[in-house]
Amino acid sequence: MKLKKIDWKRLIIIIVITFIVGSFFSWFTMNNMDTFKELQKPVNVPGILFPIVWSILYLLMSISCYIISKSDNKNKTDAIIWYGIQLVINSLWSLIFFGFGAYLLSFIWLLLLLITIIVMMIKFYRIDKRAFYLNIPYVLWVIFAGYLNLGIFLLNR
Repeated sequence: MKLKKIDWKRLIIIIVITFIVGSFFSWFTMNNMDTFKELQKPVNVPGILFPIVWSILYLLMSISCYIISKSDNKNKTDAIIWYGIQLVINSLWSLIFFGFGAYLLSFIWLLLLLITIIVMMIKFYRIDKRAFYLNIPYVLWVIFAGYLNLGIFLLNR
């Protein structure tokens, strides 16, 4: 399926919504980043890497949602709903991990996020494979985040 002419307004709205929803709770938990620095981790990742990676991922996710939104496929609404569900679950993880310090619950929450991402990706794949492929880095990053999260839980009990 070929992309039609780019609807810049729609694309920008999707990008803005994705960034606002995706990072919403991180704005309230930024003060807890010092606590994160003190935690034992299975691998040390430079803190600057997280906002860079998440910015790239949110951009790729937004483009994938845009592709789906431009589709004529009758199932696009369902796919976009799953996009929204996984985005809200993604956002709430920051609150659970940083805000509440609930490391086991946040790991379980990441498993829920992973499931919703996979469901969304399958729905995207059935509509436009490009939208599916754009989310592969996202699912890989969430798997890595799950490894980090579980390691933090186990090392800081």
